[in-house]
Formats: sequence, C-alpha cells, structure tokens
Amino acid sequence: MRGPLPGRYRAAALAGLALALVAAPVPLAAAAGAKVAAKTGGKSSAKAAGKTRAKPRRGVAVAAPVVPLALPLLSPAADQIVAWVAAAKDNAGLPYAVIDKQAASLLLFDAKGAYLGQTPVLLGVGIGDDSSPGVGAKDLAEIGPAERTTPAGRFVTKFGRAFGRQSVLWVDYANSVAIHAVITTHKKERRVERLVSPSPEDNRISFGCINVGSKFYTGQLSPLFRRKGGVVYILPESRTLDDVFPRARLLPYLKPTPVAATPGAESEPT
Repeated sequence: MRGPLPGRYRAAALAGLALALVAAPVPLAAAAGAKVAAKTGGKSSAKAAGKTRAKPRRGVAVAAPVVPLALPLLSPAADQIVAWVAAAKDNAGLPYAVIDKQAASLLLFDAKGAYLGQTPVLLGVGIGDDSSPGVGAKDLAEIGPAERTTPAGRFVTKFGRAFGRQSVLWVDYANSVAIHAVITTHKKERRVERLVSPSPEDNRISFGCINVGSKFYTGQLSPLFRRKGGVVYILPESRTLDDVFPRARLLPYLKPTPVAATPGAESEPT
C-alpha cells in the first residue's frame, strides 16, 4: 500500500475532485437517484412523480384566447355607426351586429366591442327602411314584393321559436323579421348562390328576414347571442342615417343607454 500523498499533491487532487463535481453534477445526481431507486424498488420516485404530475380534468374544455380582428374597409355610414356604438357603449354590455343593407353584409361584435368577423346577408326584396303596417300578421302569400322590406333601426334581439319550432334570432317580432340560417326550401330562389356571390346586387330575395350562412349562424352568431340576446343595428338605404340614428351625430358625447330585453315568441321566418 502506498503512503499518504505529499501535501501539495493532495491539495491538487482535492481541487481536481471539486472541479469535477461542479462541472458534472447531473450524472452524479442521476447516479445517486438510481441507487436510491434500486434500494427502494423505484416506489418513492414514482410516488413523487405522481404528486408533481398534473392530472387532466375530464369534461373541461380549455377555450383558446379570442384575438380581435382588424375591421375591414367600411362604408361611411357603417364606419360612423360602429364608432358611435363603441364610444357611447350603446350596446349596454350585450353582443351586437351592424348590418349594412347596401353592402349586404353583417359585422359581428362581442359584448366588449371586439370585432369578430363579417359575413354576407340576404335581405328583403323590397327597397325601403320601414315595415308595412300589419305585415307581421299576414301569411307569406299575402305579402306583396313592395312590402317585403328589411326595416332599418336599432333592435334589441332575442332567440325565440318560429314557425315549425325553428329557433331564430328575432329582430322585430311584431313584423316577423328575424336573423336565421339561409333557407334552401325553394331551390329556384338560389339563396345559397346569391349569398356567396361577390356582388350585393342579387342579395335581395327574402320577405324581410336576414339570412346568413349556416356555418356562421351556428358557429358564431348563435353562441354569442343565445344566452342574453343582443343588439342589431340595421343601416338605412332610403332614409338618412341621421333620421334613423339621430344620436349618432353626438358621437363623442353620448352616455351608455340602458337596453330593455324583449321576450322571445313564435312566428314564421322569411
């Protein structure tokens, strides 16, 4: 057996060992863990891993964060109403939509005013911003082409039942005006083709209701308005914007307006 190392060599050896421990702690720690696992049969390490590993919760969906979209290029009228609603908080904490009849489009916003998307719409075949008196009480066959208008204005909306137990978003129940998925019952009307065409010129076909694509209706509009309803702003095409929305002229100075809910009911969609 060799004797003890001289002092200077012993100091150098200890320094080298310390350097090795600092430079390579992971393998040594892993080796130590392996020895402990071997002695205990791996029970303690597995138990510790079980404590630290998060268990997934069943039946809980994690919603992806909603990223507001940038507004598209709007008509002057649509731009003014969108700015007015946001500044005045006229939606009173409800989701809302702005329908530009001349562009045959719908802009969708959540309750906080975040823009969620745009979609084409089908509108009443009649040109005008008012519903004919008593039109809501007539059968569809009794409504003439000039009476098939989509009224302009601010409407507090809510889901309700329509003819055939169909669920629709009622805009003006008294006059049988609602927003619903595009109707494809009468093939000769070519409503789907009209909806996807690039021009708004052929989007006038309904009895006054607003038709939107089925995917947009079930995927975006319905979930947003289903619980509490919302507000729909329909821009005029024959009357002036100031006539239909006089408060929009006071854009920077308006205070929030309380919104009253309207009951859902049953009628026939058009």
